[in-house]
Amino acid sequence: MVQAVEAGHVPVMAARIVELLSPALADGGTYVDCTLGLAGHARMILSTSPHARLVGIDRDADALAIARERLAEFGDRVALYEAVYDELPDVLAEDGTPKVQAILADLGLSSLQIDRRERGFAYSVDAPLDMRMTQASGPTAADVVNTYGERELTRILRTYGEERFADRIARALVRERAATPFTTSARMVQVISDAIPAAARHTGGHPAKRTFQALRIEVNRELEALEGLLPAALDALAPGGRLAVLSYHSLEDRLVKQSFAAASTDTAPRGLPIVPVEHRAAFRLLTRGAERPSPEEEADNPRAASARLRATERLQEVAA
Repeated sequence: MVQAVEAGHVPVMAARIVELLSPALADGGTYVDCTLGLAGHARMILSTSPHARLVGIDRDADALAIARERLAEFGDRVALYEAVYDELPDVLAEDGTPKVQAILADLGLSSLQIDRRERGFAYSVDAPLDMRMTQASGPTAADVVNTYGERELTRILRTYGEERFADRIARALVRERAATPFTTSARMVQVISDAIPAAARHTGGHPAKRTFQALRIEVNRELEALEGLLPAALDALAPGGRLAVLSYHSLEDRLVKQSFAAASTDTAPRGLPIVPVEHRAAFRLLTRGAERPSPEEEADNPRAASARLRATERLQEVAA
């Protein structure tokens, strides 16, 4: 099964991520992959940093099973945990590793989730409206579409999907579900497409793209989890430790940008000739703005096209 899955699995901006994180692991230490997926990035990090160990986290039990097989060659250098990434402090406490040297969060869907039809993430095929990254619990996309009020659906589509026709789509979904609840994606995709003005259906990608994004974020509370992860990850870094985050839409990237900017900015009032130690920034940015995949990578791996990479480093502690 691993070989079959690997065919469609290409880790995004992998060489650049190795370049950014490996200096922090030159002398060993712990690398945390908060979104392990099929372990593409993790394998490269462990291979290029032979003295490092991995703490791998994923909420998807299926992905963890495959990752465990793919990482078997690294033996006891690997510890895997089924958890959501904002549970990072609990995972590190269980692992007995309060401070780590490198952390990666790749916020995109894994190839496993996209390619397995029954998971319901893809709008291009008819599939059950699930979209849960943790399949054992929580509401599905069908639960959201069939039970949320029109106003709440509009808010979700507008906020999480940045869908300018959110009100029209929500109204159509509520109207159509009254006759027959939605269970699979094809009918919902058609309703979404019909609700969008004809002139707008052929611009900005697939008509259902933004709605599916919004539903996925709502089902998996992705932004809430990211808001919890960022301060926890920064706090978990040892001096010289590095954090890299790959985001795939503006809502995620905005949160990462704001968090990194705050962490890398002095807090002293302006005009002081010397910034007191307690007010000095604890981090420095490793990327100038958000880095993008190269045109060559986008051509080879279309799933990388929307990726945005930011990274930061905890500065060495300065004696007062």
